[in-house]
Amino acid sequence: MERVASALNRAVNSNAVINTLLVAVFGALAARSVVQERTIEALEAEKDSLLKANKVIKNTIWDWKQKLYSEAEANPQKALVPLSTLKSIYGEVVTPATSVLSGGDDKQDGNPPAPKIMI
Repeated sequence: MERVASALNRAVNSNAVINTLLVAVFGALAARSVVQERTIEALEAEKDSLLKANKVIKNTIWDWKQKLYSEAEANPQKALVPLSTLKSIYGEVVTPATSVLSGGDDKQDGNPPAPKIMI
């Protein structure tokens, strides 16, 4: 037991052992860094690919929307979806204010009447 303790004490105090451990740790960190760099490059390539695919999809959707609009405007009776429905789907219809629908009563300012309390 005394020999093991003595050997450990010499190893801890030896610069060669400490330097070897430091080089091993540096090598492990360098290897991890290389792996992380490769992962980052792969993710950046995937991101670019996804951005291009999203752009193509957006253009396709835009083209389909324009085609639906042109078909609905050209022949409203045979249109797959009526133009008014298309405009409401895409949020292009301005909805009238609620006061116009309720008869134009501007006295209430949109607030409900206060309840009457009887005691």
